[in-house]
This record gives sequence, structure tokens and C-alpha cells, in this order.
Amino acid sequence: MGHADLALVGSIARLLNEGLGTEATLTAVAETLREGLPAAAVAVWFRDTATPVFRPVHVPPAPGPRDGIRSPDTLPLGAGWCRLPLEHEGTRLGLLEAQVGESASAGASERQVLAIVADFLSPYLAAVELSADLAGEVAAQSREIEEHRRFTSLIVDSLPLGLYVVDRDYRIQSWNRKRETGTQGLRRDDVVGRPVFDVLTRQPAEQLRAEFDRVFETGEIQQTEQEVRLAGEARFFRLSKIPMRLDGDAITHVITIGEDVTEWHRVHGQILQREKLAAIGQLAAGVMHEINNPLATISACVAAIEGRLAGTGVDGPVAEYLAIIDREVDRCTRIVDGLLDFSRPKPTPRRPIALNALVEETLFLLKHHQRFKRLQVARALAPGLPETIGSQEQLIQVLMALMLNALDAMEQGGQLTVRTGPSPGRPDEVVVEIEDTGAGIPPAEQSRIFEPFYTTKPPGRGTGLGLSICYGIVADHRGRIEVDSAPGRGTRFRVHLPVHA
Repeated sequence: MGHADLALVGSIARLLNEGLGTEATLTAVAETLREGLPAAAVAVWFRDTATPVFRPVHVPPAPGPRDGIRSPDTLPLGAGWCRLPLEHEGTRLGLLEAQVGESASAGASERQVLAIVADFLSPYLAAVELSADLAGEVAAQSREIEEHRRFTSLIVDSLPLGLYVVDRDYRIQSWNRKRETGTQGLRRDDVVGRPVFDVLTRQPAEQLRAEFDRVFETGEIQQTEQEVRLAGEARFFRLSKIPMRLDGDAITHVITIGEDVTEWHRVHGQILQREKLAAIGQLAAGVMHEINNPLATISACVAAIEGRLAGTGVDGPVAEYLAIIDREVDRCTRIVDGLLDFSRPKPTPRRPIALNALVEETLFLLKHHQRFKRLQVARALAPGLPETIGSQEQLIQVLMALMLNALDAMEQGGQLTVRTGPSPGRPDEVVVEIEDTGAGIPPAEQSRIFEPFYTTKPPGRGTGLGLSICYGIVADHRGRIEVDSAPGRGTRFRVHLPVHA
């Protein structure tokens, strides 16, 4: 092999290391071989990494199967062509062809150069295929990681809980879909990366910082409850702060989960209320007769004294005292009877009842009440309501008690609104609402208004049994009674009753 041949091989070796694309490198190799040998034509067949075919690089360009063939062994070998397989570790990677002439003596040197170039091209093509395989594997893993990340993100976004994550610098790193559509309605792109104190302003910044610091320092899950007023309605949220560790044992982030527990609070309050009412009912049933007996004795003694004094001419303070005793005994008897009705509702016949007709009858009974004449009464009765079932007398007693309470709350006048309609979210219920524009009930007292003997009225204006008896009647009708009130904006009672099947 002469100096020219060695220089040609060196040039091809440098081309293979220049980092050009596969086809550009093979084209440059073919052109260099054609000029250096010299050869009439050079072709390099290589296996396409994207398809299971072999594609050619021709210098000069020649007609033929440019789209590729399944196997280069099927190619016919023309006169004067030298063909060398390109193989690496037993795998066919391509083919090197050159038209170097028909004379064997004339092409010996050229064939030696082609053999050396073939030895260079085989590991080069193997490296190209390995690189393509690695790139494909990396791309597949990247797709898998991206799909997993997207799937995890969808899980977090699908949770019916508000979730966000802050790092050690108190900056928000994650903000799920529920937080976007929740009470504050802040978009993810508008909050991620910002300090949490600039975004969540309902709590004082120092208090919020102390909660995060406690989790960072102790690694314990912290739970608190927060009351938020939305459109005048109180809603309760349970906030859980959970430590998160990216690497090792150090806490790097804190996950905060917010759960709306307003409905749980309402149901829990109803359960506690029923437990208290059940206990008081048992007490009332137990002591009723013990109280009734001395009351009956006192009443009989008063009647006997009045009989002895009749015709004796004794009058004045004694008669007045006897009248007071008789009146107070009668009042005590009514209280005990109310407790009896509360603890053990009397069985009454049940029949289908039109709710709107029930409201109209109650308003008719109260329209002549002197204090009702100072009120404006507004009706909003939904037509076509299904009937409920129950005792008309008892349900009128409930509505009348609620309306009289509304009257007491509006001493200086106001508006009484009565609404009927389907119960929201409960097709098996109808609801009647009694709303006033009075002073309202403080939140601390709302949980107690259904307790027997608890009243916000001045002394002498009520016994505190009205709402507790209403509660017992509605519960006996398989219904429920709710209150919504706030100081300065009036009170609304809702009575939900089951639809008659």
C-alpha cells in the first residue's frame, strides 16, 4: 500500500470522527473513495434505524431502489464492481460497493483500501445503531416519565380536596385544580412560585408561618379547623399539614390539604342535638308524674280554700294570692304537658297534605293577630309541589310557632317571607322556609335554640319549649329543621318534610 492509499485511509478515518450526520458522513466517505481510488462509482448501503430496510448512498447518484431493500444480498453484482459486507459481531449492518475496473491486477490495491475502509465503517455503523437505540430508549423512558407525571397530576387534580405544597422558603410549588375552583379561585399559573403569605391572606402571616415551622421542625402532621363566611354562610374547613421528604430524612416541603367539613359539622350537630333531646325526653317522661301529682294537690287545695271562703266576706289579698297560685299552677301544668308532648309525641292520624294549603291555613289563623298587622307578609309558594304526609294539626303548630317567633323578633315591624319548594338536592323532600328581617341569632346560640327551656326572649315572654316541641314534631314526621341566621340580617328556618310516596 502506497503513501497515497495511506493518506486516503487517513482522510476517511477523519471523516468518521467529524460528527456529521450518518448520511452526510457516508456520502463524504463515498466521494473521498471515488476520487482517491479512483473509481467510477461508490455505494454504501446501511441499515435504517427507523425501518427494517437497507438504504443506499450512491456517488455519483444512480437510479435504483432509493426507498431501501430488505437485504443487500439480493443485489446483482455488475462487472468491475468490488463488494464488501459491513458486519459487526456477526450482525449485517450494510454493504460497501465500488466500481474499480475489470482487471484483477489493476484493482488489487483498490480492493485492499476498500477492505480497510470496510473495517472502519462496520464499527461506525454499529455505533450509529447503538446511539439510535439509546436515543429511542431515552425517548421511551421520557414518555413514560411524562405519562406517569401527567397521571399523578390528574390524580391530584381529581381529588375533592384542596391541595398545595410549599418549600422551605414558603413558596408555593404545587396548586391543584380544587384550589383553582375553591373559595379563592386562584389560577395555578398565578400562584406557583409566589410566597404563600402573599396568596393566602385569611390567616395572619405570622400564624401561618408558625404552623409551617412546626411541621418542618417536628415532622408531625398538624390539623386545624377554619371557619370561613361565604356569601353570608359559615363554612368549615379541616386543614391538614403533612411533612414531605424528597431525599433523605430532612423535611423539604409541607403538603397542605383542605377539606370542606361543613356538612359533617351540620350532621354532627344534629346528632348531638338529638342525643341531648333524647336524654331530656327520658328525664321529662320520668319526672312528669312526680310533678303532676303535687300540682294536682296544690290545685285541689286552692279550690278547697276558695270554697271555704265563699260567702264569708273575706276578700282582698287572700283572693288575689289564691288567683296567682291557681294561675301559676296552670302555667306549670302547661309546661309539664309540653314536656310530655316533646318526650313522647302522641300518635295522630297521618294523611297526605298539600304544603301550600298548609301554609295558607296557618297564615289565615294568624292574620287577625294584632301584632301581625304591623308586618309585611310575602309569599313565594312553588306551584305543583308533591304532597307530604303527616298530621295537619301538628304541622300547623310547627309553622305557627316559627311565625310567632318571627313576630317576636320584629318588634318594630319588618317583613315575614314564607317560601315553599322542592328541597335542594333531595327529590324525596319538600321544604317550607320562614324568614324574618329581625335582629338575628348569634352563632353561639344557634346550637342551643332547640334545647328545652332555652330561650332568648325576656323573662315572662316564653318557656323555651316552642322550638324543642317543633323539633320533636318534625323529627316524628321523618323530617328535619334547620336554621340560618346572623346578627343584623334576620333568621331563616327551613322545615324539610318527606314527599308522600
